[in-house]
Amino acid sequence: MTQKVTQQAPEQTPKKENSKAGKAISFFAAFVALGVVLALPLDSLEWHGQIALAMLAFAVIMWVTEAVVYPISSIMIVALIALLLGFSQDPETGDIVGTGKALGVAMEGFSTSSVALVFAALVLAASMQATGLHKRIALVVLMFAGEKTSNIVIGAIVISTILAFFVPSATARAGAVVPILLGMVAAFGLATNSKLSALLIITAAQAVSICHIGIKTAAAQNLVAVGFIEEQMGQTVSWGQWFLWAAPWSLLMSIALFFIMRAAIKPETESIEGGRELIKKQIEELGPMTSAEIRLAVIAVVLLGFWATEGTLHDISSAVSTIIAVGFMLVPKIGVIDWRTAQQKVDWGTLVVFAVGISLGTFLLDTGAATWLSEQTSGALGLSGMPIVATIAIVSLFNILIHLGFASATSLASALIPVFIALATTLDVPNGGIGFVIIQQFVISFGFLLPVSAPQNMLAYGSGAFTTRQFLKTGIPLTIVGYLLILLFSATYWNWLGLV
Repeated sequence: MTQKVTQQAPEQTPKKENSKAGKAISFFAAFVALGVVLALPLDSLEWHGQIALAMLAFAVIMWVTEAVVYPISSIMIVALIALLLGFSQDPETGDIVGTGKALGVAMEGFSTSSVALVFAALVLAASMQATGLHKRIALVVLMFAGEKTSNIVIGAIVISTILAFFVPSATARAGAVVPILLGMVAAFGLATNSKLSALLIITAAQAVSICHIGIKTAAAQNLVAVGFIEEQMGQTVSWGQWFLWAAPWSLLMSIALFFIMRAAIKPETESIEGGRELIKKQIEELGPMTSAEIRLAVIAVVLLGFWATEGTLHDISSAVSTIIAVGFMLVPKIGVIDWRTAQQKVDWGTLVVFAVGISLGTFLLDTGAATWLSEQTSGALGLSGMPIVATIAIVSLFNILIHLGFASATSLASALIPVFIALATTLDVPNGGIGFVIIQQFVISFGFLLPVSAPQNMLAYGSGAFTTRQFLKTGIPLTIVGYLLILLFSATYWNWLGLV
């Protein structure tokens, strides 16, 4: 035993040291980038805009390298904006802005309705986890799927789709499905890292990413985009509108996912004997639905009804209806979750990152930095005068490539959506370019290529069921199909709807 420990220590310690050293270098590089951008002689951009540009450079390095965890880097962004903007001159009055006023700018995102919706969505997801309703839904679907491998793959896709309507958390959705699928594989006697495991677990993770695009409330990054659109473009995107635009794309991608997975990974068996019995046993262990599960199911279905009919049967926004639903969930005896449990299960860091991302994006737009960056990018890529589909093709490809460096689509949306909004105003497209921005938001949710591209991928990867190479083997064709469908829909379906 002593000999084994001695052999392993030299291999593990350098990795940890390299990781710490890399993060330290990245941390330092973020501040260097901040200083460099501030020192650039940008005569075409006002000083406040240059501060915003410098903060974007700082944020991107922090977010891409994860030099510190996202909530901490977000707090640092607030502090730096407050200091840099606070000690600068107001271009209109010539007076010093003041740190108090600057802090209001840095925390502007916390006062948006989108943050209220994200908070409510996180509580809704926590309620699903606390009651176990999402697990019951997953088990019921898999029981109907049967024991054939192809049917179980379809079942994994269906589960992710159903849960996306009710559970606004990718991690929670993946967390409900992955353990069940691993249990089925283990019951059959195969190892966790078997090809069957890889097939099922990668399918579940990729399906979650696909559902992000089809359903407005399925992902926080969608709400980032909607928040910017409402604040900066003066237009509202209802749940039903988003579903009309994106659901057909997600449906075709789900079908493509099935065939890509079956072609890319050949499992050891085409049937899991005893799988249905295992699922049945797990459902029996859960027992009958509790009163809390029933109440949550009723609230979730009613809430979905309000989301789907927003702007047609009523004018109650998604944020308001979700807040009301969460209010019912938290009421003692009537609700389904108490505040103490909510405090433990809600990822408050996500809320901080979301709000600060909105603040940074708004800062970029209000100071003209996003417009300046858009003009520079447009000129470099030669976008001026191009047909809209060609513009979407080029920008979407850039979007996919830059996503390789981001582990958080929420952070990516915070960095890019303001630039896309500024770019949209220069395009000859209907509705002020809202369609172009929405389509780029769809592409921001492409987390298909690497395990590090999305939290649900990392959760699945942590199970040990597959390798990065296996994930990439399925992610490359899935990304290509998704990209081509974006272009096809831009030229046809979205064009017919007047989106582009």
